[in-house]
Formats: sequence, structure tokens, C-alpha cells
Amino acid sequence: MQLSDRMSQSQTQPSMTDKDPSAASNVDTLLGRIVVEQGLATSQEVAHCFEVQRQQPDAKEASLADLLLQNNYVTPRQLDRLRREVEAQKSTQQIPGYSIKKKLGAGAMASVYLARQISLDRMVAIKVLPKKYNSNVNFIDRFYKEGRAAAKLNHPNIVQAYDVGKAGEFHYFVMEYVEGGTVYDILTKKGRIPEKDAIDIILQIADALNHAHEKGFVHRDVKPKNIMFTKEGVAKLADMGLARAVSDIEAAKEEEGRAFGTPYYISPEQIRGEVNIGAQADIYSLGAMFYHMVTGQVPFDGENPTAVMHKHLKADLTPPDHVNPKLSAGVSEVIEMMMAKSRRERYHNCRDLIEDLRLVAAGAKPRLAHKEMDLSGLTGGTMIPPDQLEDTGVMAAPQPMPASGASPFNHPAVMLLLILLGVSLLGNVIMLVVSMTR
Repeated sequence: MQLSDRMSQSQTQPSMTDKDPSAASNVDTLLGRIVVEQGLATSQEVAHCFEVQRQQPDAKEASLADLLLQNNYVTPRQLDRLRREVEAQKSTQQIPGYSIKKKLGAGAMASVYLARQISLDRMVAIKVLPKKYNSNVNFIDRFYKEGRAAAKLNHPNIVQAYDVGKAGEFHYFVMEYVEGGTVYDILTKKGRIPEKDAIDIILQIADALNHAHEKGFVHRDVKPKNIMFTKEGVAKLADMGLARAVSDIEAAKEEEGRAFGTPYYISPEQIRGEVNIGAQADIYSLGAMFYHMVTGQVPFDGENPTAVMHKHLKADLTPPDHVNPKLSAGVSEVIEMMMAKSRRERYHNCRDLIEDLRLVAAGAKPRLAHKEMDLSGLTGGTMIPPDQLEDTGVMAAPQPMPASGASPFNHPAVMLLLILLGVSLLGNVIMLVVSMTR
């Protein structure tokens, strides 16, 4: 059957307000399942309401919703929310080839459902765009761009896209179901993530981003909520909703001057709305997330999104190991290089970042991010300022060496050495004279 035929067929299905008994029965069955899933009533209480309903002379006399309310199993406010949920889930039942199991969550732009793909007998996640956005061309275009971008990426650390389309009034996007939680969930529960574990996660996502960048896409919204985990602990990059092809100059010009991203993790060039947004924007966001993971706090905070973004542009970054002294110097150096405000000072690509991360994970110094100590004071006659001693790790300032062209005999250390030598020679002469007179 063609998609257009399926859409036409789905549009003729009854709504919640239809009086068709079979439709009412389907709605009641869906409502009963949702009530139990959300813990508002037990399966026994729902079964009791169904039994009362069956004993009625007229099946239309009282719906399951009415009986749940009459028996005080749910409140009027809960029932109102349940009706909206039933309507939303009922719409997803119109997507051909999929059997909806439950709602997984909802964001600003879409709701996500767990479903079984009937043909392949596998569990999938289906993102459905709410009907209220049907008239918003930009939202719909962004929704389909996400599906198309994800479909072009095939990597073990990227959530796989399966299908995108429209059924009835609803636009949907079918993707791999990732059963575990997110980095955001871990941070909410534990506050921060141990350095070793954080490096492992960042390495996986850096590899995923490297794949996306090589395919010509920039994610533009790397953040804790978009990093998911499988049951086996594999990290996966999700939500390509803001992804854009680097070569899409027309889209870049349309978005010029507008900031796309999440304030806590957005790069300076995204804040400025620059046209040329590349891989280094994702590296900055990954660095900001890395910072949050190992310190337990976002790199910049403020009273509102504008204040936060202003700090990304202007404020100095507090080194991560100053916030969490348990961090190694290497991981702090890597994060600081990832979050350099100037793109010229950041990693040029994820391959370089991965190389440094692997070195740090092995207990070595990062090759690119490592800051060499300035030893000019040891050879040029300039003392290291006392206020810099703690930062450099130097315990005491060395004596300055003589400047080029100066006589070495004028150096205090050389003069002291000559005096000691003279005293020693004099002592030897005296001892020799004494021995000869005996």
C-alpha cells in the first residue's frame, strides 16, 4: 500500500469524540494501559472498572474515564492530562508498520514513543511532531532535516535513523531505541563523573563527531541530554535536530546573526551567529560538556541565557583542575584547549583531540594541549616573578646567569667559588710549611 493511501486511510479513523463502540473500546484500552504505566491506578482497579462497564446495559453509558473518576482512582486534573496523553498516543497508532508500546518522553518540539517495528520484530523509538506545528514550515523542515542528516551517518556511537515520513496529520521519525539513560541523568544523580570514565565517554563522542564532520555535518547541539547510553554502556550521540551540512551555504546565510544551540554549551561563533560554523564549534561544546562532567558545574553560569552566553564570549575560563583539584593537569589542559574562545587556538579537528585524550588516558602528557614551562628566566638573566612560582611549579627562584658578553668573574657565584678556592690553597700552603719545620 502506498504511503498516500495509508495516510488517507488513517485520516478516516475515529477520534476520541466519535460514538463508534469499537473506537470507544480502543480508547478505553489505551487509557487503561496508560493509567497503569503512570502508576495512577493499579491493574486490579482498572480491571474493576472494566467489569463494571461490562455489566452496564448500554456500553456507552460510562466510559473507563468516567468510572476511574467515580471510583476516585484518578482526580479530575489527572484525567485531563490522561485524555491529552491518550489523544497523543492514539495519533501514533496511525503510523503503519509500528505498534506503540508507551511514551518515553517529550521535549519542546516532539514526543518520543517506544514502539515495535512489526516487519523486523524490533523495538524502536518514534519521534512525533505535535499537530500544533503542522502550520510551521520551519519546524517541519527542521524535523525532516534531522531525519535526513541522521540517515547519512552510520557509526556505532551515533543513534541510527530508520525512517522519516508522514501519516495522517502527523510527521514522524523512526530511530534506534537506546535503552539506557543520558549523561544528564548521571550528572543529576551523582554531580560529576570520575575522570577516567569521563575521558572514555568523550572519546566515544569525539569519534562520532569526527565521523559526522567527515560526512560534512556539524551537530551544533552537543550537550549532556544528547548523549545516551545502551545497556552495555556504549555512548551514543543523539538528536541531529540542529545538524547542518557545512556545504549548505544558503541555510547558513538564512541563519546568520541568530544563535542556535544550548546556552551552557554553545560556542562563541554560534552565539555571534557567524555563517562559517564548522567542526570546532562542536569541539567547543564537547569541551563545555566535558568540563561539566568532571567538575560538576557548567563552565559559565548566569541569571539568564543572555548572561551565560556573554560569559562564553568574554569571561575567562576557570581551569577545571582549580574547580576539582583531583583532576590531572593533562585533562585540564585538553579541556582548556577545546574551549579556547578563538578557533585558531582550539583543536583543528576531532582526530587531534582523540590523540591527546588517548595520551592523557594512558597517563602521558597531551601532545598538542600541553603547556611547556617558560624557562627563559634560567638563561636570560630574568627572575621568575614570585606570583608565578605556584603556577609553574618552581619552588625557588634560581640565581640569574650572566648576560651575553658580560665577564663571568663578576657573577656572585663565580666570585664565591674563587674565594673558597683561594682559602683552600692557603690552608694547604700553611699545612705544608708546618710539616717542613718539624
